[in-house]
Amino acid sequence: MSVSDALIARTILAGTVAQTAPARDLPSAWERTAPEPAWAERRLREAADTTGEAVPIPPPMPPVEDGPLHTLGIGALQAAFAAGVTDPVAILAALTDRIARHPSGRDAVLAPVPGGRAAAEESARRIRMGEARPLEGVPFGIKDIIDCAGAPVTCGSRLTGDRVADTDATVVARLKAAGAIPLAMLATTEFACGSAHNPRYGAVANPWNRARWTGGSSTGSGAALAARLLPLALGTDTGGSIRVPAAWCGITGLKATRGLVPRTGVAPLSWTLDHVGPMARSAEDLARVMPWIAGPDGADPHAAGRYDASRARGVSGLRIGVPDGWFTQMQDGAVLAAWQAMLRVLERQGARLVPVDLGPVATAHQDGYTIVMAELAALQEPDLDRAAALDPGTRARMDQGRLFSATDYLRALRRRPLVLAQVLDALEGVDVLVTPGLGGEAAALDSLTVEVNGESHPLQAVLPRNTMLFDYTGLPALMLPTGLGRTGLPVAAQVVGKPYDDAVCLGVGAAFQRETGHHLGVPPEAG
Repeated sequence: MSVSDALIARTILAGTVAQTAPARDLPSAWERTAPEPAWAERRLREAADTTGEAVPIPPPMPPVEDGPLHTLGIGALQAAFAAGVTDPVAILAALTDRIARHPSGRDAVLAPVPGGRAAAEESARRIRMGEARPLEGVPFGIKDIIDCAGAPVTCGSRLTGDRVADTDATVVARLKAAGAIPLAMLATTEFACGSAHNPRYGAVANPWNRARWTGGSSTGSGAALAARLLPLALGTDTGGSIRVPAAWCGITGLKATRGLVPRTGVAPLSWTLDHVGPMARSAEDLARVMPWIAGPDGADPHAAGRYDASRARGVSGLRIGVPDGWFTQMQDGAVLAAWQAMLRVLERQGARLVPVDLGPVATAHQDGYTIVMAELAALQEPDLDRAAALDPGTRARMDQGRLFSATDYLRALRRRPLVLAQVLDALEGVDVLVTPGLGGEAAALDSLTVEVNGESHPLQAVLPRNTMLFDYTGLPALMLPTGLGRTGLPVAAQVVGKPYDDAVCLGVGAAFQRETGHHLGVPPEAG
């Protein structure tokens, strides 16, 4: 498929470039409320100090499921291992075969991770001996910007050559220590910010409709999970890159609280906004993983806090914030109907719905992109002489980043603690916020547009609208499927919590998924 550089540049910048006007809305320099950027990190750090001990409280083991091995999620795999129905060697063989046969195995999966067979045999031995670790024998995929020792990690770029990682990123090392098995490296847009049409590897098609995109930047993670190639994948999220493919591929993804999962060993896009998190097929499966990947590692300067599983609780009595305005505009009617149906389910389960006004969001949304593009430009400067080899989407964002002035960048950082305070004040009277997910079904790969109520919009004008604010503020946000849209593709909603309330978000998602079957939907080609 041929898509012009001009179309890529136009659709990837739509709605994300702020007017470079003086900030009349910020306090004067002599006022005590005049903010400085570090206040936002300090506020999150204070919240980290309130987290309890990292005591794992895994969800109950589900019953043993019938059906093909590749369809089993994390909990179902653990149940099957415990019952002796199968073992990690058989699972690895089934998934490897599935990857070889499935169309998504050719675009979502970039390379196998060496040593999988030996790791599976060791896991099988441990299970037989009663020495299983918490995630024993669970295969997982890794986004191609996260280091895994011995595996090629190319960041989806022609600039990185045949780089092979020497060591594991912290998040990979922790999963391996918990018994999980790295199986495959998964596609990403270039440096987690390029276009849908990656120049090195090509586009990753959505398993629900291969003329549509998965959403980015964790493209391979979203497609591999939807196609039942893996039960667990790692992604990163700077403007929505875990939650967007989760929404468009019909899976479940958590952008953890900023700093909860260390970024050590992960190629940066924006040191201010990058987050690491897990993607799976259900909130319960994510809750099985989070205790084992969270917490400071002594290397990432922003890593802090613990995954406090004790914060999770039932929906009964929960106060759920319901936003309006920005969050319900530019949304297809089918997305809004599915979101409202989710709210009714939660209300029947005993939650109380509370209208919430988060205040002005448009400026914060564009401030987030000012930070991303300015930091991208700074990070890529050493390779400016090779910029012609970059993805045209990466290049458009980098060029835009170089146009921002130092004042533009610092203004976006100075406004951040004020927006964080504004959002936390609005959430004071509720436990979580539930928003519509993305404004429409998956974007078309040929036009790079999204249909909203029959009208086509450049994908970037729709895609991150309800996600970027929570990268900018660092709050935890869970994306989960809520049904199908007008053309039969997944639509989704988002559960947002206060800092380090990741377990609360997962608890709400799990309660919704126990009563509905949207997360069990399978793309037609995967059947």
